Amino acid sequence: RKMQRILFPFRSNQWKRVEAAVSQEQVHYALPHSDINAPDLYIPSMSLVTYVLLCGLCYGTAGKFNPEVLGNMTTKCMVTQLLEVAAMRLGFFLMQAKVSLLDLVSYTGYKYLGLCVNMLMGLILGLAGYGHRTYYITFLWTASAIAFFTASAIAFFVLKTMANTIPVVTSATGPKRELMVLGFCLSQFATMWFLSQTKFLN
Repeated sequence: RKMQRILFPFRSNQWKRVEAAVSQEQVHYALPHSDINAPDLYIPSMSLVTYVLLCGLCYGTAGKFNPEVLGNMTTKCMVTQLLEVAAMRLGFFLMQAKVSLLDLVSYTGYKYLGLCVNMLMGLILGLAGYGHRTYYITFLWTASAIAFFTASAIAFFVLKTMANTIPVVTSATGPKRELMVLGFCLSQFATMWFLSQTKFLN
């Protein structure tokens, strides 16, 4: 269900997190196994491993594989995600909004699921000579879906859940929350494009 929500988010209009408990004016949210909108690290981590292996398969089918490919691709993904998380963390800091670091790692890691779908479609249709074209057609959908999912989840969290916790002065003079969310959304397109490996697709 969670992967379906990530890849087909346009049909959903429910992004509210499930509240597990409220103590001392602090809200505790339900865990991912009981809340489909809760960020998790399982899908991002498994998708990252799968994407790296698919990239290795892509190089292998072209006769260009060597063990360094897996290490280099893993490093590229992790460094890119680290920079993205740092940028988002800075954005929330400027808004004086407290956001869990693991939540940001989770939201920025869902892109690997889209990258897996792109590469898988490219490899399969590559057998018929349409791999490169298929990859980018699929990319348009998955990048849009991941961006919409990330924007919707973060927008609800920032604009609704945290609306009363961000200082009024920050809301008036700091970075506009809507623009920050839009920036996070566009970053998914940029990073997914940067991490794409298509030069050996047919």
